[in-house]
Amino acid sequence: MVILNGILPLWKPRGMTSHDCVVKARRMLHTKKVGHTGTLDPEVEGVLPLCIGQATKIVPYLTDTHKTYIAEVKLGTATETEDSHGEIIEEAEISDFPSKQAIENVLQLFRGEITQIPPMYSAVKVQGKKLYEYARNNEEVDRPSRRVLIYDLDLLSTDYKDSFIIKVTCSKGTYIRTLCVDIGKNLGYPSHMANLVRTSTGSISKKDTVTFEEIEKAINADKELEFLLPLSRGLSHLKFIEVEKTVKQRVLYGQKLPRPDEFPETGPAVIASDNRVLAVYQIHPDNPELIKPLRVFNE
Repeated sequence: MVILNGILPLWKPRGMTSHDCVVKARRMLHTKKVGHTGTLDPEVEGVLPLCIGQATKIVPYLTDTHKTYIAEVKLGTATETEDSHGEIIEEAEISDFPSKQAIENVLQLFRGEITQIPPMYSAVKVQGKKLYEYARNNEEVDRPSRRVLIYDLDLLSTDYKDSFIIKVTCSKGTYIRTLCVDIGKNLGYPSHMANLVRTSTGSISKKDTVTFEEIEKAINADKELEFLLPLSRGLSHLKFIEVEKTVKQRVLYGQKLPRPDEFPETGPAVIASDNRVLAVYQIHPDNPELIKPLRVFNE
């Protein structure tokens, strides 16, 4: 029996939750060790890397990477869910659609570090309950604000009578729905996110992805290993440090090591040998001259 270890670069279809995708992948690949790397709403399609086998150990690191989205901002109507699937709560006639320059001026306000208030229809927990649970019960609750980073925010198209298309590269925890609503407010209109596609997660982009149909064909042809990406693709945003073969076994045993000169001052780093990922290490909390393992990837 083939043991699968790696990243499955799934193109998530609309109509499925991220958990649905995990369940289907487990069934298709005959393995329980499958984890996703950042929730996508059922109505959203796009890049959803699934970690298989040993790769499940890197889920937190891949989840923490930049994400890129293509979103449609629709002006004139606001909804309770901030997307096109919620009840309309406010409407306004668009008498004069904003010019490209006006939109560009507003987009500039949202580049860099910004503050967001998560939507009521979200899985953010407040006092032990998810916000959408409060929303469904028509309960009011104070929502905690959060700081997120918008690395890139570009206007792609204004070829619609009441909406425009933006491309966003952002940090973990960014709500694109909320971003669309806030951009609309700054343009003077109630608004919502009419459509969303995730085009990349970290270094994994649309061109790397496969569909469930393609996966099924590969499995039937005994080629399921061909669509898996190596662990290194999910850790490419971290510092890589190559060690000698004499150190390799110590790493695989999960031993502490002397801190290499090139080890970063903050955050973890990847320890590799012959371009194979062995482990993720961090500086030892009690002895800065040493590094200790966070994750070890055995053969």
